[in-house]
Amino acid sequence: MTSPPEPGVTVVVVAGGDPPTPEEIACLPADPVVVAADSGLDYAQAAGLTVAVAVGDMDSVSPEALAAAEQAGTRIERHPADKDQTDLELALELAARLADRVIVIGAGGGRLDHLIGNLAVLASPQWSGVDIEAWLGNAQAVVVHHHRVLDVEPDTTVSLFALGGPARVTTTGLAWPLNEEILDPLTSRGVSNRATDPSPSVSVSKGVVLAVIS
Repeated sequence: MTSPPEPGVTVVVVAGGDPPTPEEIACLPADPVVVAADSGLDYAQAAGLTVAVAVGDMDSVSPEALAAAEQAGTRIERHPADKDQTDLELALELAARLADRVIVIGAGGGRLDHLIGNLAVLASPQWSGVDIEAWLGNAQAVVVHHHRVLDVEPDTTVSLFALGGPARVTTTGLAWPLNEEILDPLTSRGVSNRATDPSPSVSVSKGVVLAVIS
């Protein structure tokens, strides 16, 4: 049986897309548990983060970063290159066992199929007990399985996307509120809403929603 995530613990997953920005690194919580997905190990080391675990097929991480991690005592979890899961999904599986909040950095940029795949993986029902968000340069993607309060400035653009099927959504603190209304995945109804409050909320009683803050 899998142990429940540790309450109050944040795991930072460093993916191998675009390097995280200095601003993102500066905004991370103090002393997080860091999990690197393959070449995310290079990014984590360059940012001065102490990596607890590196996971993936290790086909794109540099030999120098891998050697430095082994010397530093980082746990290395190697997987075959021919696998059904991406390195990010493997990292999320590990992170979800360790913490109740996961911040993903370095998951943007690069190939469009990788970006779409990364966002889809973030919203998987298997992480429904964990608060997951991805920092993507000038945007954030916050996964809402149940209830999330968004930390934004008033007038910030907030777009809501139902993933995997229709979602029943209630919002507060947005210019165009939803009250137990159905948000369909193949429409643009939730695009370009606007925060009217510094702590708008999104509640989902059915389905899963991706809140994109930009």
